[in-house]
Amino acid sequence: MVDAVGAISAVVLLAVVTMATRVGGVWIMSYVAITPRIEAFLKYMSVSVLISIVAATTWAAGTRIWLGVGAAALVMVATRSAVGAMLAGTALAAFARNFGF
Repeated sequence: MVDAVGAISAVVLLAVVTMATRVGGVWIMSYVAITPRIEAFLKYMSVSVLISIVAATTWAAGTRIWLGVGAAALVMVATRSAVGAMLAGTALAAFARNFGF
């Protein structure tokens, strides 16, 4: 069992590491010339990380998650609205859970 001091220490350590990686990334990129290729990489990097997380989670998930991700994908293709896609996927997953899927 973890005591309060251990838990707080872990959270503080994780916060310090997170800040170091963010500040370090900005510092390193200040020495890199931003070409169109690097700009495209940076623009789509966060999307690719998000997709890899969603794909891995969906692969191991149940029916309601497959329905939610499918609905989100369809809404995204139809509307090009990320917020709308997230809302539709979440709503369908909640609806499916409510009805036992």
